[in-house]
Amino acid sequence: MATSSPASSLSNAPKGSPRSLSGLIPFLRPYAGRIGVAVFFLVMAAVATLVFPLALRSLIDGGLVSGDTSATGKGMQLVALRTHFFELFAVAAALGLFSAGRFYMVSWLGERVTADLRNAVYSHVLRQSPEFFETTQTGEVLSRLTGDTTLVQTVVGSSLSMGLRNAVMGVGAVFMLVYTNPYLMFQVLGVLVLIVAPSIWFGRRVRKLSRASQDRVADSSAIAAEVLNAIAVVQSYAAEGREATRFNVSTTNAFNVAIRRTKARSVLVAFIIIATSAALLWGLYQGTQAVMRGDITAGHLGQTVVYVIILASATAVLGEVYGDLLRAAGATERLMELLQTRSPIESPLKPTPAPVIAAGSAIDFEAVTFHYPSRPLQAALSDFSMRVAPGETVALVGPSGAGKSTVFQLLLRFYDPVQGRIVLDGVHTADMALHALRQRVGIVPQDAVIFSNTALENIRYGKPEATDDEVKAAAKAAFAHEFIGLLPEGYNTFLGERGVRLSGGQRQRIAIARAMLKNAPLLLLDEATSALDAESERMVQAALESAMKGRTTLVIAHRLATVQQASRILVLEHGQLVEQGTHAELVAKGGVYARLAALQFTT
Repeated sequence: MATSSPASSLSNAPKGSPRSLSGLIPFLRPYAGRIGVAVFFLVMAAVATLVFPLALRSLIDGGLVSGDTSATGKGMQLVALRTHFFELFAVAAALGLFSAGRFYMVSWLGERVTADLRNAVYSHVLRQSPEFFETTQTGEVLSRLTGDTTLVQTVVGSSLSMGLRNAVMGVGAVFMLVYTNPYLMFQVLGVLVLIVAPSIWFGRRVRKLSRASQDRVADSSAIAAEVLNAIAVVQSYAAEGREATRFNVSTTNAFNVAIRRTKARSVLVAFIIIATSAALLWGLYQGTQAVMRGDITAGHLGQTVVYVIILASATAVLGEVYGDLLRAAGATERLMELLQTRSPIESPLKPTPAPVIAAGSAIDFEAVTFHYPSRPLQAALSDFSMRVAPGETVALVGPSGAGKSTVFQLLLRFYDPVQGRIVLDGVHTADMALHALRQRVGIVPQDAVIFSNTALENIRYGKPEATDDEVKAAAKAAFAHEFIGLLPEGYNTFLGERGVRLSGGQRQRIAIARAMLKNAPLLLLDEATSALDAESERMVQAALESAMKGRTTLVIAHRLATVQQASRILVLEHGQLVEQGTHAELVAKGGVYARLAALQFTT
């Protein structure tokens, strides 16, 4: 599969220029052999088309026009006619076979290159840091993966070959016309040159509108993705009408831009066809005058007529193809923008191997300061230091926005700190391969993520190579085995999009089983029980206690009752560590933690 980065020269191409299609070269290069075969079929089909007028001329001059009216002459003429018709049939058969071969090869290339392009863009987006998704909407990415790649497929799998074929036929027709009527056709070509300049101006207009149209379609996709992912909230606020109106405004904007693009393209096509046809018909008129003067034969004129038709149709098709190329250029540009995006978080070229450990991980935050890229003036963590021993359970508490979740994101290296460093098991996290780092961490988020798959595969997500018995053992340890067994198809039950067929507590236990199956030495629990009812919380809490055995555990909790048994409690406020100790020690201090505890336990 092609995954090479696009040529650097792409950045020098004007916006929406056909040169932007050069970004597809790395995706076409692996199939050079098939492209060669496709070009062969394409050229042969064009040659077969160009040979047809020659065969037609032979038919007219040698088979139809004859001065011998005797029986013998007519018999010979009939034989000649049959021969010429067989020649025409042979040309038509060759044209059909070569055209079929061309169609198959270019269609295969279109499908293959589009699939490779989608895979490359999707794989690249998956490796972007959260900073990328702070500024890029999911719907925008989906629009590029679907709509833009479809435009590219149209060009690679159809328009480009049509354009090349008609270019070959057009050039061949011009060559033959110049060869047979040099003086006349040089005049016609001079007129054709005058047509090119306005065509280029119209083309630039179409190019700009094509890019704008694709951007507006992406806006609609972004709105739809956002709303559909939050459909319960939309319906609970009876906002269906408002959201439908917002989407309607977006699609109307896309429609208006598309119509402007279509009008400009229509004018371009009409101008090319009318102006070219006028020039060629004038040349044809001159040809008929030459026949009447006896300068050329009727067969010569018939040949000229067919070449004129080939040239006119080729020019018309090229006008259409040029419009397709402009749209595809805009689409390619948008896809290359994604592929050229570089994540600020990448694995080092020579990563430091992570040590093998028997028990939990050791964590050391050394005077870490961090600002989110979207909030550069506000420190999420400021001079934050923390040391956690292997196997220790440490709770992070504090008001919202204190920096608790930021600690988790930095540990997973979704971001890098501005100052200070983070050491995991004696290795600076920036020196570890991202895969190796994240393999050492299991996480149970506040909102458990359930994929559109079976219960078995959702748990196995933590360890893809795990056997069914290992999955079931993890489910039992997470107290999920019993409710999974009651599902219609047990572990093979499809859980629906985002786990809609499960309760909140069941989703959470699936997430805990997933983390336990991964068996990472470091476990991160982010408000894992905050949204559950009392009964579900007891089950999930029991599952969490099972998951924490033998591991280093960091727990984020607003509900202090869930962290009283932690080895230590770290209290954060405004991105700084303000207190630490056990529950009893912190209550006795009478500080931030004591105030939070008084509010919760008194209530």
